[in-house]
Amino acid sequence: MKGLLISALTVFSLTSFAADVDLAKSEFNWKGTKVTGEHTGKLKLKKASVKLNDKGLIESGTLVIDLNSLTVTDLSGEWATKFLTHMKSDDFFNIAKFPEATLVVKNDTGSKIKGILTIKGKSNPVEFSYKKSGSEYVGVLTFDRTKFDMIYGSGNYFKNLGDKMIHNEVTLNFKLVLNK
Repeated sequence: MKGLLISALTVFSLTSFAADVDLAKSEFNWKGTKVTGEHTGKLKLKKASVKLNDKGLIESGTLVIDLNSLTVTDLSGEWATKFLTHMKSDDFFNIAKFPEATLVVKNDTGSKIKGILTIKGKSNPVEFSYKKSGSEYVGVLTFDRTKFDMIYGSGNYFKNLGDKMIHNEVTLNFKLVLNK
């Protein structure tokens, strides 16, 4: 009987459990830079599922970002419309064909997450730091857009761009909120 109880407690302590992600409270803010400045905006989660281990680490998870929710916060009016139209085109996200981006979490050390980011049907490994505060996971994921077939304006692919060059790194500041 004692052995059965110890076995049951061991299995219970090693199990993971699903955590409900609060899609409305979770935030994703992007920033892209170029020689002459930067642009910023927001994205929304379409759906998300995470499993936490008994230590509160993300054992596994999938976040699906709705690329149709892409906004720009540093422009308005006609300039914002032109910018978003270009970002949604094949030069960048090709949202008509690829309306979602996904992040699959593979490993969580307690301060760093390793996963696979998929944009435009291309998947690449990513690694980023975060901090956990209560039910919130806050961090910054930086990725190289050219690894996802977004080479428009990249100095790695085009010469003599001058002040038209767009940097390859895109920064995604995030706050992932779990319901308690």
